[in-house]
Amino acid sequence: MYVVSSIHHVALPVTDLARAKRFYAEVIGLRELPRPAFDFAGAWFAVSDAQQLHLIVHDRSTFRAGKPVDTRDIHFALRVSSYEEAIAHLRSRGYTPDAEDEMLRTREQPHATAGFPQVFLLDPDRNVVELNAEALD
Repeated sequence: MYVVSSIHHVALPVTDLARAKRFYAEVIGLRELPRPAFDFAGAWFAVSDAQQLHLIVHDRSTFRAGKPVDTRDIHFALRVSSYEEAIAHLRSRGYTPDAEDEMLRTREQPHATAGFPQVFLLDPDRNVVELNAEALD
């Protein structure tokens, strides 16, 4: 019998590829990877040596239109090396729990019930992204 060893990639729908690429490179800090010449627009990013994030532009994608940050809605989580450094980076880019712009609002949970610190934010297409660390630093 086969054994699942890891998640290879998560694919997210996006509407504006350039905007989404800027977010995942500059705000989240992922490195873009070469992508095969598919007949549809998209981008691939390295999450680790073995895991990837794939962005896909598709005119019939499912989006969380009009929804704020919601920790119980569909999301994916990225483990970061330092919760405090991640928070400082997000704040330097305008992301705060009380940001006037809903798209820059975060949900910070340094003492989360999950047992590790978490911060949630929206990407430009309202996909929920969780950043978490092994422990609070």
